[in-house]
Amino acid sequence: MCGFLTEYNLSSSSNFRKGQFIDLLKLSHKRGPDSCGYISIEPHLQMGFNRLAIQDTSIAGKQPMQSPNNKFTIVFNGEIYNHLDLRKALGFTKYRGHSDTETITVCLEVWGIEKTIKSLNGMFSLVIYNQQTQELSLVRDFAGIKPLFYGWDGRTLVAASQYDQIKAHRAYSSKSVNPQVLKLYLQQHFLPAPFGLHEDTFQVLPGEIITFNNKGFKTQQRYWELPVDRTSFISDSKEAETYIESILDQVVQRQLISDVPLGAFLSGGVDSSLIVSSLKKFHKNTQVFTIGSDSEKHDESERAKQLAEAMELQQTIWNLNAKEMLSYWDEAMKAMHEPMADFSILPTYLVSKLAKKRVAVSLSGDGGDELFFGYERFWSVGKNIKYQHYPSLLRKGLYGLDKYASGNKNLNAVLLASSQAKAHQGLHSRFRNEWLDRLTPDLTGVALPDAYQVYNYQNTKDTRTLLQHMRHAEFYGMMQKTLRKVDLASMEHSLEVRVPFLDKEMIEASLRIDPLLNYGRNKSKQVLKNILHKRIPSVGEEKVKKGFSIPLTDWLREDLKPLFIKRLLDADLTSFGFDRRAIENMLQVHQSGQHDLKWPLFTLYSLLK
Repeated sequence: MCGFLTEYNLSSSSNFRKGQFIDLLKLSHKRGPDSCGYISIEPHLQMGFNRLAIQDTSIAGKQPMQSPNNKFTIVFNGEIYNHLDLRKALGFTKYRGHSDTETITVCLEVWGIEKTIKSLNGMFSLVIYNQQTQELSLVRDFAGIKPLFYGWDGRTLVAASQYDQIKAHRAYSSKSVNPQVLKLYLQQHFLPAPFGLHEDTFQVLPGEIITFNNKGFKTQQRYWELPVDRTSFISDSKEAETYIESILDQVVQRQLISDVPLGAFLSGGVDSSLIVSSLKKFHKNTQVFTIGSDSEKHDESERAKQLAEAMELQQTIWNLNAKEMLSYWDEAMKAMHEPMADFSILPTYLVSKLAKKRVAVSLSGDGGDELFFGYERFWSVGKNIKYQHYPSLLRKGLYGLDKYASGNKNLNAVLLASSQAKAHQGLHSRFRNEWLDRLTPDLTGVALPDAYQVYNYQNTKDTRTLLQHMRHAEFYGMMQKTLRKVDLASMEHSLEVRVPFLDKEMIEASLRIDPLLNYGRNKSKQVLKNILHKRIPSVGEEKVKKGFSIPLTDWLREDLKPLFIKRLLDADLTSFGFDRRAIENMLQVHQSGQHDLKWPLFTLYSLLK
């Protein structure tokens, strides 16, 4: 993993001086502390790079890097797992070293940008400058694992690995808050691509190429998007398990390419356990890292210990009580270079800190829940499928009847939403409209951005179709939030985190499995669970999905109370249009125990820095 910064000006008169540019580049120093690179091309372009050396740690892997004939100059953050296969296909022999960065530069010369990008299997964000055409392209991997932010006002393009680098650039430092994006953040608790919080700031979408020419013309192309219309599946459970197990081993083995020590995160869950079980097959003396806490509701360390012992792994467990975890609060919050309200960033920060003491690369189980229907909300929406197309009044009647007869064991409040998509979207919003309206009345009539299409799908009576649409929405919704959290927390420790479930081959394999094999009441990720039980039969199935989180509700009423009061009430609220009295009321209501408002309060805390 690395951090980069690029500035491309249509007029040389607006150029940053080199010293100013380097100061801005330093904001991403922790992403790449091993070396710093800089290049200036013509009067219009500056590119800088902070390197975390993983493949080819020698000077031969230094960036920015130019292609053999100097046509292309690139900065690249990520890892390409199939780059040695690409070298064989290219037939090129005059490599300086064995880095994947150099492989990309040769691919660009031989194949051009589009074919090169479509050939890459890995995680990446790229800035590519074509010196012949004076075009600059921004590229992001197909799953959105690596971030790529940019500012564009028609004159100055700034692209970076961190949003704060864009906001600190003089062309964007005084930009106002975009009210539509602000409302989206408050509802979804993070900033999904392609949006930036401030005017003229953006993100590259997963699977997108954006190109700017020297006349200021911008073109955008999606080279990959998760499909939602598959009609043929592997429906036999044994066949599905055999197939996925084989693919899992292949992708984990492929992702072990590294010139530095490598390990894995291990929770008590299915996904990380499966990744580690495959890792153990190909990596001797596997090291795994686990965080334990004194919160019975959130602690997974005992089950993780059982799994590690069953697999004969070298496990390092860091058990912390609430007071110890809280002592790292300020450190972890500094890792958030953009508004991002996922408070499980604290344990993610801590397990990254733990892992970095022994390894430079760690594998994680992220992506399994989205691809294999691991969240309860798939069932929460799907259970109402027979009735969601009914008129509103009839749906309310059915809901009330079921509430009276069974306590809503069969139907739930999701049925009351206007559509399946709106119900799904609502399950991700923890900032209820009544509190939003009090906080910022000016946003009441503001619509979400037109380009926000994550939950734009039609009602259906077919369960498979619904599940495929929901998986697509989770892939570009919740999963993107999780990936941002992991990237921010791990990069604060200069730790590279790899996600085998989001290998291109594994994504495509998951789409071949019948969604119904992983769907039903008290049934999720059944294919993965069966594989894990086959591999580790001595450890029973996880009874309750605990998640990787913290007891923030209580912390806000005790240890964190003064900190939250100070930040939320002393902040300058004018640029956001927030009502201070509404925030005071929210704090009071939470303190009284009347309502649990940890989500909206932390959403504001992350924003008001």
